[in-house]
Amino acid sequence: MLTESRDEEQIIARVAALDIGKAELVCCVRVPGKGASTPRLQEVTTHSTMTRALTELANHLVDLGIERVVMEATSDYWKPVFYLLEAHGLDPWLVNARDVKHLPGRPKTDVLDAVWLCKVAERQMLRPSFVPPRRIRQLRDLTRYRSTLVAARTAENNRIEKLLEDACIKLSVVASDIFGVSGREMMDALIDGQNDPKVLAQMARARMRTKIACLEEALDGHFDHHHAFLLTRMLGRIDTLDADITAVDEQIEAHLAPFAAAAARLDEIPGIGPVVAATIIAEVGVDMSRFPTAGHLCSWAKFSPGINSSAGKTKGNGSSGHGNRYLAAALGEAAVMTRRTDTFLGARYRRLAKRGKKRAIVAVGRSILVVVWHLLSDEQVTFHDLGSDHYTRHIHPDTKKHSHIRQLEALGYTVTLAPAA
Repeated sequence: MLTESRDEEQIIARVAALDIGKAELVCCVRVPGKGASTPRLQEVTTHSTMTRALTELANHLVDLGIERVVMEATSDYWKPVFYLLEAHGLDPWLVNARDVKHLPGRPKTDVLDAVWLCKVAERQMLRPSFVPPRRIRQLRDLTRYRSTLVAARTAENNRIEKLLEDACIKLSVVASDIFGVSGREMMDALIDGQNDPKVLAQMARARMRTKIACLEEALDGHFDHHHAFLLTRMLGRIDTLDADITAVDEQIEAHLAPFAAAAARLDEIPGIGPVVAATIIAEVGVDMSRFPTAGHLCSWAKFSPGINSSAGKTKGNGSSGHGNRYLAAALGEAAVMTRRTDTFLGARYRRLAKRGKKRAIVAVGRSILVVVWHLLSDEQVTFHDLGSDHYTRHIHPDTKKHSHIRQLEALGYTVTLAPAA
């Protein structure tokens, strides 16, 4: 039986598409003809990516009454074009390059790419990528730069540990954190020429003083001027990174002020602290109207199994794919932090970790993302933990009974059940 299709209007009357490069872009514009029988009119032009040329292009598109401007996500070259068109009141769409691949067997040039993109866009066969508003973009720049600085500091820490190993200084064997107060004082003394392990071991503070004997043995190496030179540069680099991270944290706090209420609600979720809350807001924003349901948000973040079925069979391994790596790292960190908490999420992580820690991280990360969607969708919603025993309280008794029977039978036992008196 033929049924009515509720598709959107098939043709966008006035549309433009941009093929963007570093120095120039190609713009294809398609508008209706002057009469009903006149075919659609098309214009293809090339423009510089300098501000003046982009402003002239934006004004030209406004004069033509363009309803939508579509562009591919080409490196970072799309950003100035997108922001400038947005400031001129146009409706720019950023689309994934994989969604607009040119048909095979046809020649490929910048002009043909722009024309193809325009024809696909006017038939509404594209989906826009999520581009947050300006304030969220600025916060995102800061949080992403912070993660880059933290990664650089971690890499420098690893270099220092390798350098100490090269000098046969086994400080990391005894101290869990060689960059604490005690470890840093010992490394500064090594740079100053102090090589006596007994003197170095006496610099231990607090609980490390119980390991004096082990420290004396660990600090007995061959640290020379070569190691001192490299260690000085590396420690200086770490100090600079620490100062930069502190400065960025201050800027993040200032940019997060308009979203303080949302950040406070996210902070109530187990595993989420101020840094992770800021990262989540920076990556997904606070306006959840872009994601109709929590499932849409999880799918966009690639925290849902991929769908690949044919001939009634599901193919692949159900991998979620690669999404926003900054959001994935924040959710993964939050998921791991829940493992020792007496909460529903902590119990879920521990139960699923038996089948693999990566599986548990993705599953708990998805659960956290669902909670985030609900908290950001309604300001009146507050977080309520279901409790670590939620699963055992709600599991069906027959299911639990059959599970125990199967486990005992797998061990070679014959199970007979009798009700308790």
